[in-house]
Amino acid sequence: MAYCRQEGKDRIIFVTKEDHETPSNAELVADDPNDPYEEHGLILPNGDINWNCPCLGGMASGPCGEQFKAAFSCFHYSKEDVKGSDCVDQFRAMQECMQKYPDLYPQEEEEEEEEQPADPLPEAASEASATKEAAASS
Repeated sequence: MAYCRQEGKDRIIFVTKEDHETPSNAELVADDPNDPYEEHGLILPNGDINWNCPCLGGMASGPCGEQFKAAFSCFHYSKEDVKGSDCVDQFRAMQECMQKYPDLYPQEEEEEEEEQPADPLPEAASEASATKEAAASS
């Protein structure tokens, strides 16, 4: 026979082997897609943007949150043939804001590209072909 006790906020349930052998009679309740407290992805069922989605990584808050929301909303609702092509000003404003806060919005990709030397292979290939041509003409 099962035994249950409460310890603070925790509820401890002890069950027997026989308890586990009987099929469960638990009823699963279907998720309500309109439940405002239910976690959703980036786009809510009604098509709006879920600014609380963890997938945004907190970009919707902070010093440039409003600029991010403006740019992202413009892109999401854009009807242009090249989606978002009408949002250049909003994305520019967001980028300018982010550049004011380099500690919060680091631009690692650009820094890494600048630090790496140019690819030496094209130079070496052109030198090798020049050497072959010189040898062939001798």
